[in-house]
Amino acid sequence: MVTFEPDLAAALARLDEQGLRRHLRAAEEIGPTRLVLDGKGYLNFASNDYLGLAQHPRVRAAAKAAIDQFGVGSGASRLVTGSHRLHAELEAEIAGWKRVPRALAFSSGYATALGTIPALAGPRDLIILDKLAHACLIDGARLSGAEMRVFPHQNLDRLEALLEANARLGNGRNVLVVTESVFSMDGDRADLKALVDLKDRYGARLLVDEAHAAGVFGGAGEGLISLLGLQDRVELQMGTLSKALGVCGGYLAGSATLVDYLVNRARSFIYSTAPPPALAAAALAAIRVAEAPEGAQLRQRLWTNVDELRKAVGSWAPPEPASAIVPLKLGLEKDALAASAALRNAGIWIPAIRYPTVAKGTARLRVTVSAAHSPAMIAGLGRVLRTILPDPGRAPLEITK
Repeated sequence: MVTFEPDLAAALARLDEQGLRRHLRAAEEIGPTRLVLDGKGYLNFASNDYLGLAQHPRVRAAAKAAIDQFGVGSGASRLVTGSHRLHAELEAEIAGWKRVPRALAFSSGYATALGTIPALAGPRDLIILDKLAHACLIDGARLSGAEMRVFPHQNLDRLEALLEANARLGNGRNVLVVTESVFSMDGDRADLKALVDLKDRYGARLLVDEAHAAGVFGGAGEGLISLLGLQDRVELQMGTLSKALGVCGGYLAGSATLVDYLVNRARSFIYSTAPPPALAAAALAAIRVAEAPEGAQLRQRLWTNVDELRKAVGSWAPPEPASAIVPLKLGLEKDALAASAALRNAGIWIPAIRYPTVAKGTARLRVTVSAAHSPAMIAGLGRVLRTILPDPGRAPLEITK
């Protein structure tokens, strides 16, 4: 019998040597501020549950009530018998929240990208992505078969050069520009106003992933696009239900015609079993919390916590963090792994982020802040980080595991 085992084992050994091998860890308890692994509790600074809604009483109650009434599964894809009224209510809520006519819910953010991008672009088209666009956006572009071009992160001069070069060809092909509004590993914000102006000037369309902005920005947590008043100029608003909203799933929001088209052409939507109605109920409750005065209070607390973290870690943090993501860049994989191990020894969970998630030589601790963190938790993290991080500009300390 031919086996892959020797080749796979050798590949894993190479990952070990490079400090790039990953391991699954099964937690007994997961929350925005607490993680329990192998019976040991950790202070959690790695969750994307920015508002603490995964444990919110209203969100939990909505899920429980839907399970009691509708069970735990949908039974079929949305186009067969799996499209429940709660899915429709969720999509209407998302559309109103994002200030656009329609929205379509997917099973995950990843499925949203893999369904949407290939449905709208093909081999005759051009997709231009920011270099730090999320892997799901890159994979969706690759799956489409369109020509792909990448511009350096936030380099809008290079983006304009690519758009201008395509315009000179005069081939009339469709052009899709793809970016995030808040970038997942650096935590910085895209210059959405400038991006919108550029794509309009050259007749392109724009897809913006609001995964790390929805729930966090805006008076109702509607995201960066609506906060800037650009909802009528961004053709494709993508997002997730699994970060600030604390649930699971993804969505694409835009025009009614766009959503109708995706229902018919987005393969990850058409050929996936519908998410359980209970997840739709939980997401509905989470959005309604985000839109309510309580949501505004949670966002205010979140931004207070982000500012306190910046003060606690000093010059290691960006001078003005643009989001709830605060990267502490250490460079080498071994240094990031050592710092993460030292934090674990101190009872704090922040995994090392390494290649290929980030570029080689930019390994980091990616600290994420939640409204659920207390001032004492943030102060405690700051005290530990000051003992393990070197002064900026010096070589990293040797930290034993």
